[in-house]
Amino acid sequence: MFSRIVRLAILLSLALVSGLWILTDQTIRATVAASARKAVDVDLAGLVDIYATSGRGELERRIADRLAITPSDGGAPHYLLADARGARLAGDIAEWPELDAGVSESGTIRIGAGTEVYARATRLGPALQLVVARDTGDNGALLQRVALVFLGGGALFVLLVGGLGRAAAGRLHWRIERINDAFRDSDEDRLATLRGGAARDEIDELTGHSAAALSRQKRLIEAYRDASDQIAHEIRTPLMHLDGRLTKALAAGADSAVAARLLEARGDIKRLVAMLESLLDIAASKARRGDRHGLRPVDLSAMVTRICELYADSAEDSGHDFSWSVAPGIVFEGEESQLGQLVTNLLDNALKYAPAGSMVRLKLAPGPVLTVEDDGPGVPEADREKIFERFHRSANVRRDAPGSGLGLALARAIAERHDLTLTLAPSEKGARFIVKEQAT
Repeated sequence: MFSRIVRLAILLSLALVSGLWILTDQTIRATVAASARKAVDVDLAGLVDIYATSGRGELERRIADRLAITPSDGGAPHYLLADARGARLAGDIAEWPELDAGVSESGTIRIGAGTEVYARATRLGPALQLVVARDTGDNGALLQRVALVFLGGGALFVLLVGGLGRAAAGRLHWRIERINDAFRDSDEDRLATLRGGAARDEIDELTGHSAAALSRQKRLIEAYRDASDQIAHEIRTPLMHLDGRLTKALAAGADSAVAARLLEARGDIKRLVAMLESLLDIAASKARRGDRHGLRPVDLSAMVTRICELYADSAEDSGHDFSWSVAPGIVFEGEESQLGQLVTNLLDNALKYAPAGSMVRLKLAPGPVLTVEDDGPGVPEADREKIFERFHRSANVRRDAPGSGLGLALARAIAERHDLTLTLAPSEKGARFIVKEQAT
């Protein structure tokens, strides 16, 4: 953006210099032409007065005298004193131009080798008429000098504008980049630097507001984490103590009915702790949505292959036909632990709800695009988006089936944290989940 601004400033400078040169050129041409017209009128009036007071002989001598003198300004005069038929009596103009002496007509004529001059004709008497003309001078040399001045000065002006614009744009880029760096990595030292400057203009004001907003966000996130950790600790600790007491009761030799109830209670405690941890993971992932801080290149191909190899034995034990296809060399920036949890949640979901004998397929393609599909009961149309909500379970899932309805909600939260999308794609049979980068 800043380079475009500098280029625009240079183009505007070029347009300005060119416009000024054209204006100056036209002004010089108009001024020289006006000066020639005025000189011709004054000269003609003087000659008419000489003729009126001293006669034709004196007029011819004065014309000869003036032709003998070369003006220093380069605007040489030209004359033609002719009879009624246009025959030359005196002067240096060879023939009578197309000007009407009766009305004192004026205009541009050609003399000699095609030189254009400004001239005016007038009638001095019934048998005598006069033409006075004047060169406009060596305008070409003057205009060339002016053009060279504008070329040199314009080049210097454009370079100056370009240099100053580049320096200003670089300064502005650096100031804005400080804000972007703070958003990318809002450590306290960087925020303190942003807050430390005095507000001299709108950019400084924006910098201060950005630092204040990031500081508030950090405080809110830290407060959320502290509260979450405290809540998790306060709930998990008594549950684990309760589980420990149940374990001791089982070890004390309770009868079979009591032991069964104690085992059920321990299972409920474990599910409750797992649910609590899932809720905290979902909240943490949603809070960090779009935050690229802490992301590192992850070899997805190697990670997904390891997970699939671990699930192969479990799928065989449960009677599922599990296979996978992983393209090599796929690297993606993210948190490896969270991306691994995303993959395992999708596989757990497929293996949990697809009956024994069903097919489960995983495919990782460049993009990256991760597909996990099965040929199980599928998901009703009305539940295709609801299954990603917390605690929602599809209508075709048995009420006594294991799970708390948080696996897919956590998987989507992890995907969104990494600028990915998790969707349930239409399929003829079963369910097909696709994870891919968000469309820009």
